[in-house]
Amino acid sequence: MAYRKPTIVLVHGAFADGSGFTAIVQRLVADGYPVVVAPNPLRGLSSDAGQLKALLNNIEGPIVLVGHSYGGAVISSAATGNPEVKALVYLAAFVPETGESVQELVEKFPGSTVGESLKPVPLPGGQVDLYIDPRVFHPHFAGDLPAEEAALFAITQRPATGAALGEPAAGPQAWHTIPNYNLISGADRIIPPAAQEFMAQRSGAKIQVVEGASHLVFVSHPAPTAALIEKAARETA
Repeated sequence: MAYRKPTIVLVHGAFADGSGFTAIVQRLVADGYPVVVAPNPLRGLSSDAGQLKALLNNIEGPIVLVGHSYGGAVISSAATGNPEVKALVYLAAFVPETGESVQELVEKFPGSTVGESLKPVPLPGGQVDLYIDPRVFHPHFAGDLPAEEAALFAITQRPATGAALGEPAAGPQAWHTIPNYNLISGADRIIPPAAQEFMAQRSGAKIQVVEGASHLVFVSHPAPTAALIEKAARETA
């Protein structure tokens, strides 16, 4: 039987949108992979995962599911029970266990600047949208990118609700049963590298570290990022 390349589904995290995956998409498409950049509403972990799950159910054939940052928590839930998801790839991402929230995990180890970086915008009904303050976006979120490029990402960022970041992961987490790969950003100031290492080791991931990389490792280092995704695709075919 001929090898069928899986569809690569890319899920962005908080304070971002799908445009950050442009260089990754270009590489994957050039290598013959079907690619979908999934919209991530950033409104609530369970509702975000439910929307992704619906999208995955409408993709034919095998899938490699990739999540950055908060997107890691979303893919961990959305992939559960879907036999077509052959691998999970985490990029500087949260990999929660049932009952853990993104907020809890980011506070588990010292070194994160996320608390001091957030700029809240109150919403009707008492909820709050959270942005990374553009004044600190470059040093805290994207330190290994040129300042001009980081400024564009700061301008185009999408907020996450406080509820999404504080919502505990519910139900079985897919990394217990699906092979997973983890790209750790070695100079991350949002999710401390020690936290990333803890989550990657706990999930039994195949680990790769990009030394000196910021939280936007997939933007600053697209070649090793795409290579890890393709490795996951080949090894789980």
